[in-house]
Amino acid sequence: MSIFKVVTFNVNSIKARVPIVEALLDREGPDVLCLQETKTVDREFPREIFEARGYRVLVRGMKAYNGVAAAIRGEEQDSFAGFPSGEEMDPYRLLGVRLDGMWLVNCYVPQGKEIDHPDYAYKLRFLSRLAELVRELEGDGEVLLVGDLNVAPTEADVTNPKNKADHVCFHRDVREAFEGLLGAGLVDVFRRHRPGEGEFSFWDYRVKGALERNIGWRIDHILATRGLADRSVDSAVLRDYRAMERPSDHGPVMGVFEL
Repeated sequence: MSIFKVVTFNVNSIKARVPIVEALLDREGPDVLCLQETKTVDREFPREIFEARGYRVLVRGMKAYNGVAAAIRGEEQDSFAGFPSGEEMDPYRLLGVRLDGMWLVNCYVPQGKEIDHPDYAYKLRFLSRLAELVRELEGDGEVLLVGDLNVAPTEADVTNPKNKADHVCFHRDVREAFEGLLGAGLVDVFRRHRPGEGEFSFWDYRVKGALERNIGWRIDHILATRGLADRSVDSAVLRDYRAMERPSDHGPVMGVFEL
């Protein structure tokens, strides 16, 4: 039996976070590092910082917006970018990698902007399609879904939940959509190990002292099909990286499994 460590991190621009990502790779040594909101075209992605450390990098990016990447040790058996079938949706928000009998899906769900904005309806469709994808992939082994899902699923996952009822990341519609993911066979691995309050992964730049005052959201997730979740041994937000110089507004989230 071996230890498998995955880290998911919304970097909010990979080029701006190179020192933080290098520190993360060196200190944590994940087997897979999944990044969201890389905000760079594929040819300009800084592959060298990963390859120098023995990682192979899969990227799907665009200029200034969105973008996902996965740095893995070893070779993947298969991969896809965007939803492999069904409704045509943004291909720069989803990356799937087949590794040793499981599918790892790295996802950046649209934020949604406002409840009455077309992007919110798109967000709900995206989450619904994500649940369908999980069901499709389950027939081929375990599934590990990680990334910035832009949903705080319960009142414990956001500061002052009573003030957030109409927020696009906490509205009952998106919370029900998150339940749809769990209903597709996924387990919230983080909550299995960290059930308490005050566990957040995002602290808004616009809120003064958000990290120090712990005013935040838990919107970055590690979800796994039950067999894989049962082999999880830990999960945590690595909030020290949010406190580094020129940080992302997100902290990395780690999951550890015995495989």
